[in-house]
Amino acid sequence: MNTAPPHRPTEATAPVTSDPRLPWAAVQTAPPPDARPARASTGTEQLLRQRDALPAGHSDRVGIRARAIEANLPTAHRLARRYAGRGEPFDDLAQVAAVALVNAVDGYDPDRRTAFVSYAVPTILGALKRHFRDTTWGMRVPRAMQELTSEVRIASGELSQQRGRTPTAAELADHLHITVDQLRAALGAEQVYRLTSLNAPSAVETGDEPIDLLGGVDPHYARVDDRLTLRLLLATVPVRERRILAMRFYDNMTQTQIAAEIGVSQMQVSRLLNRTLTRLRATPITLAGLGDQ
Repeated sequence: MNTAPPHRPTEATAPVTSDPRLPWAAVQTAPPPDARPARASTGTEQLLRQRDALPAGHSDRVGIRARAIEANLPTAHRLARRYAGRGEPFDDLAQVAAVALVNAVDGYDPDRRTAFVSYAVPTILGALKRHFRDTTWGMRVPRAMQELTSEVRIASGELSQQRGRTPTAAELADHLHITVDQLRAALGAEQVYRLTSLNAPSAVETGDEPIDLLGGVDPHYARVDDRLTLRLLLATVPVRERRILAMRFYDNMTQTQIAAEIGVSQMQVSRLLNRTLTRLRATPITLAGLGDQ
C-alpha cells in the first residue's frame, strides 16, 4: 500500500492567488504586482532601442511606438488616479496623463541607460500638475499665489487640529512666515478657483439668479455719442435757428411761445424748425470733424 504523503505544491509552483477564475497556467506565471511596472519598463526600453535602431521613416517605427505606449497606459492611468476627487473628471486626467506618456515615449533616449519609468513618471506627474495649475482655476492666478493658497489651506487644518479652534489671520501668517496682507491675498485668490455660475440658484429663496442682480447698461452712455454728434451739427446752424431749437427741445416751449419770445409769427417758427431739422438730418458727420471738437 502506498503511504506516501499527498503531493503539495512547492514554493516554486505554489499559486500566487486562489481565484478559481484564473487558469492554472496563468496563476503559476502571474508576476508579483510590484514587478509589473518594472517589467513593462524593461520591455519598453527594449522596444525603444529597436525603434531607434531603425532608420527614420521605417514602417516598423510606428508599430513599435504604439506598442510602447499601450504597454505603459496602465501606469499613466494609475498616476492620474492619484489626482481624482479634486474637482476634475477622471477622464480628463487620464487624457492628460496619456498625452504626457506619448511625449515621454517620443522623448526617451535609450542610450542614456536610464529606466523608462524613471523618465516617464516625472513627465506624467508634471503634466498633471500643470493641468491643475493652468486649466482648473476659474481665473488666471500666478503660480506663486496658487502654491501659497494650497499652503494656507494645509496650515489652517493643522493649526485648527492643534489648537481646537480656527486660527486667526495673524497666527496663520506667523506660521507660514508671510505678512497678513499676503495671507489675505491668498484667501481672496482661493475664491476664484471655482466661480459660481450666474445661473446658479440663489441662496435666498426669492427665485432670482445672480445674473438678475447685475446692473444693466447705463443709457446715458449712448447719450454721450448723441451729444457729441449734435454739437457738430449745431455748429453749422445760424444763431437764431439754434436759439429756436434750444427753446423747442430743451425748454419744451410751444411754437406760439417761441414766436412771442423772438417776435415772429407761429407760422414762421414752424417753417424755421422744419427747414433747420431737414438740413441737420442731411448734413454728413465725419470722424475727422468729430475729432476736431
